[in-house]
Amino acid sequence: MTLDKKQVNQIEKSLNVVFKDKTLLQLSLTHRSFLNESHLQQKTESNERLEFLGDAILEFIISNFLYEKFPQKEEGWLTNLRSNVVRTTALAQIAKTLNFGKHILMSRGEKEAKGNQNPSILADTTEAIIGAIYLDQGLKETQDFIETNFMPIWEKWVEKGELKDAKSLLQEKIQVNNSPPPIYKTLEETGPDHQKVFIVGVYLKDKLLAKGKGKSKREAESNAAQKVLTKEV
Repeated sequence: MTLDKKQVNQIEKSLNVVFKDKTLLQLSLTHRSFLNESHLQQKTESNERLEFLGDAILEFIISNFLYEKFPQKEEGWLTNLRSNVVRTTALAQIAKTLNFGKHILMSRGEKEAKGNQNPSILADTTEAIIGAIYLDQGLKETQDFIETNFMPIWEKWVEKGELKDAKSLLQEKIQVNNSPPPIYKTLEETGPDHQKVFIVGVYLKDKLLAKGKGKSKREAESNAAQKVLTKEV
């Protein structure tokens, strides 16, 4: 199973990018679960290497954009803003807007579990596509794609005052009730050293409020805090 010509045209239209090498586009949409499908007749690979590249390219382009746009702001402020722009929520939102989920190649089981709607998978796919655009089109085209798709989300968050990190927002919300600050505990670490996955629990006193998953402890803590913010504490 591969992307047919109609799918490729649909994706390229959404991206506003015409790939020279269509195999890069297909690779960017290949989830690792797809490699287990018995019908595959030849060895292939997943989009994880492209995701790794896209993550670095995205951070570089956003860092450069913010550095030039806010010359008077200090490093900590820029870091926090960049974290908002490149967080899973933004990446998944772009994937949904551009309808990536419809085209992700994954195993039948993953698809039945609605993996193509999973924010983490959607976010990873967005990063992989950024990596593919960079390899196929170069830095300028990648920069245009990122600024076109990420900046409207960031501007909307600025207007709504939603740029504080989730951990800070959660702490403020809890301390309104004169409660002690939340505590974060690492519950699980899996994967090789270069690709760790962390599961962190956020606690209020001894009560577990939520668990978060991430590629770093910081991301996992943030995701756990974000889960709590969507419900009553």
